[in-house]
Amino acid sequence: MKKEVVLVALLAVAVLASGIGVVYTRHINRQLFIQLQKLHVERDNLEVERELLQLEQSTLVTDAAVEDIARRRLNMLTPDPGEVFYITPHE
Repeated sequence: MKKEVVLVALLAVAVLASGIGVVYTRHINRQLFIQLQKLHVERDNLEVERELLQLEQSTLVTDAAVEDIARRRLNMLTPDPGEVFYITPHE
């Protein structure tokens, strides 16, 4: 009779430990899933930012944009044709 009680007690402990393991595993899975969702949102936001930066870069490298920046920020002006000197290399 004593063997049966010990066996039942051991099985009860094993079932309890198994249940705790399942609960713990599900908890970890939920935490990882939440973290994964946050990372997906961050990735999407970074992708949008990258596309906006690429668009901004493509507009800044045009000749008109360079000229506009030179005029507004650096107060540069287009020289008169008589003030332009062309330098050519001597061979």
